[in-house]
Amino acid sequence: MPLSSPAHGAHADRPTPAGPSLARDRADRTAELDRRLRPDPRPDAHKVVVLALDGVYPFELGIPHRVLGSADGRYEVLSASVDGQPVRTDSDLTVTPAHGPEVLAEADTVVIPPYAITRASALVPDPEALAALSWIRPGTRLVSICTGAFLLAAAGLLDGRRATTHWALTEHFQELFPQVELDAGVLFVDQGDVLTSAGAASGVDICLHLVRQDHGSEVANQVARQCVVPPYRDGGQAQYIERPLPQTSGTGTGPTRDWALRRLEQPLSLDELSAHAAMSTRTFARRFQEETGMSPGRWLTQQRLRRARHLLESSDLPVERVAHEVGFATATSLRRHLAAESGVAPAAYRRTFRASGPAASDIRKASTTRSAR
Repeated sequence: MPLSSPAHGAHADRPTPAGPSLARDRADRTAELDRRLRPDPRPDAHKVVVLALDGVYPFELGIPHRVLGSADGRYEVLSASVDGQPVRTDSDLTVTPAHGPEVLAEADTVVIPPYAITRASALVPDPEALAALSWIRPGTRLVSICTGAFLLAAAGLLDGRRATTHWALTEHFQELFPQVELDAGVLFVDQGDVLTSAGAASGVDICLHLVRQDHGSEVANQVARQCVVPPYRDGGQAQYIERPLPQTSGTGTGPTRDWALRRLEQPLSLDELSAHAAMSTRTFARRFQEETGMSPGRWLTQQRLRRARHLLESSDLPVERVAHEVGFATATSLRRHLAAESGVAPAAYRRTFRASGPAASDIRKASTTRSAR
């Protein structure tokens, strides 16, 4: 005969005296947590309307709701479409904003999240999207994330202004809108009534900036903690830009570039480079500029920084050792060049990008092998 237990006995379904009380306590605590995470807007809340365009990116669409919605009810965040209908995203889902374009007339701030680049950069701007912007009252603050800047530019709202967008789209943006002063090296640009930001996570940066601007650093820091994100990121998007190596060839300066890449830790003067290429220094410098678009000195610095970034990301080598491994005379020289290129110091870059990778001993072994060649 099996043993009886409270879980299997005849009175297993009968609640204990503490049951209802415990359930109510849990429900109250859950409701309080919900109020903390999703507080109701205050009566004087700043109204933000997020305009979802066809092909909108779901992640960025939700950023204003998540970040501004975490500011203890200081913002009321609403979503709208250009016609009040569901909107296809760039993923395999469709979203249904609760409002049509008319709600834009009530907004204190309007956010344009990114949407499909094929639509954002169309030669003929989306007439419905432009018509939706006409609902916006003069003086309303405008904010774009990533390709959202294309719509603001198409509407003429960025003419003569400084702005930014995702670094990979800068050349295309400049071709379409030469009248806009584009800055591809920053996470966001604040022009007062118009703010633009770069890709993806820079939407978080600009929303935190709005909170900081509207309510001060203390509130912005609280929001950052609530969202588990850094309250402020050092540097700009220059530190995220990929700079692929130009293709080398068997003629011209290509073989010398390959040779130099295997010896970056050495001084490598212009005389040495031109001698390897069997050219005069003048001819070599001219050919090098024609083939790479930069001087030999600038190219060497760029490749040394490229290798330094890799070592900072993938190893625990001290900054002084990283500088030595890539050919900078001192750690100070590395810091100066990296700050000029990326806007951050080596330690800050490492904190941002450090991930599991080759052990420091493996990096040292590879460096020793390379130096022996």
